[in-house]
Amino acid sequence: MITPTPGRVMWFWPEATRRETHPLAAMVAYVHNDNMVNLSVLSTDGAPFPACSIAIVQDGSPYVVGDQPYAEWMPYQIGQAKKHEEETK
Repeated sequence: MITPTPGRVMWFWPEATRRETHPLAAMVAYVHNDNMVNLSVLSTDGAPFPACSIAIVQDGSPYVVGDQPYAEWMPYQIGQAKKHEEETK
C-alpha cells in the first residue's frame, strides 16, 4: 500500500458513465486517510477542477473499481514502492 501525501500525482477516473480509455492527471490536495483523498484534477484540456472524498483503489484498500469516481497510483509509482519495500527488507 502506498501512503498518499499532499502534492503526489495520481490517476483519476471519473464516474463510470464519463470514463474514457485514459485516466486524468490529478494532484493530492488533502488526505482524509490512507484510502481517501481530495484531488485537484486536470481535464483533458488542462483546466483544473476539484474532486473531493475520492477513494483510492490499491492493494490493501477496501475500495474496488465500480461506478463511482476513484483514484489509483501510476504503474511507475507502484514499481518504485515495491522496489523500496524490497530494499528495506
